[in-house]
Amino acid sequence: MAGSVNKVILIGNLGADPEIRSLTSGAKVARIRIATSETYTNKEGERITNTEWHSVNLWRGLADISEKYLTKGSSVYIEGRLRTRSYDDKDGVTRYVTEIEGDNMTMLGSRGDSNNSGGSSSNQNDQSAPEPKAKKAQPKAAEANEDEDDLPF
Repeated sequence: MAGSVNKVILIGNLGADPEIRSLTSGAKVARIRIATSETYTNKEGERITNTEWHSVNLWRGLADISEKYLTKGSSVYIEGRLRTRSYDDKDGVTRYVTEIEGDNMTMLGSRGDSNNSGGSSSNQNDQSAPEPKAKKAQPKAAEANEDEDDLPF
């Protein structure tokens, strides 16, 4: 298989309000910290919860939406890709940070939820895209044309 895939999907809750910055170019970026948790029962019958924290960067339109609607505790669905960057700390030691560059975000929860609006945004480049129309139902296999059985594969 040629090529590769760099895809991240997260569903979690914000640990703090979004941090919003405006760059000198005029672009806006929101950094959010999302917690995801996994709960299981160990051999002794104890419930164990492991929480992972993820740094997510949302750009331009998604940054505007997160600034307006997201707060600490908001539940979100994020799609994006991993990015690793490096920097030199104050002692000159090179540090590496792996973050998620968010491409899509959906706010979860009901509209009456005080922590978020329950709305969604699909892509940072086109925030006003209409919902896709429902497709017509495909005919069931029993109703399909019987002559199609002669396909070469």
